[in-house]
Amino acid sequence: MTDTNLAEYLVLSRGQWDADKSPEEIQRAIDAFYEWHDRLVAEGRMRSGQRLTRDVRRVSRAGIVDGPFAEAKEVVGGYWFFLAESLDAAARLAAQNPCLACGLSLEVRPVEPERASAWRAGNENDLPGG
Repeated sequence: MTDTNLAEYLVLSRGQWDADKSPEEIQRAIDAFYEWHDRLVAEGRMRSGQRLTRDVRRVSRAGIVDGPFAEAKEVVGGYWFFLAESLDAAARLAAQNPCLACGLSLEVRPVEPERASAWRAGNENDLPGG
């Protein structure tokens, strides 16, 4: 798929496996995920990302602090990218992820192609009328 009208969407895998799922059920979901992932990558609808380790540091003007910081249900376990016509289309792709059945959730966000600006509303600021 080489459609130049496709936008890029970041997908964050969040949460933890359901406590009532057996390791075998979880592994089946993981195996199905990788089959689904590989097919979408081959079709040009997904770009690979990575799983994330549990180690984390938060860096701010206050310094560097060891984590984790969020509750377990908020843990980000990995990321990848969809190439889709719209946010809704990217969300529909995410809804096909086999791991959803075992407790994980996904956050799908458009990737902003422009650089940040103090004069334009964005994640870091909320300008009136923006």
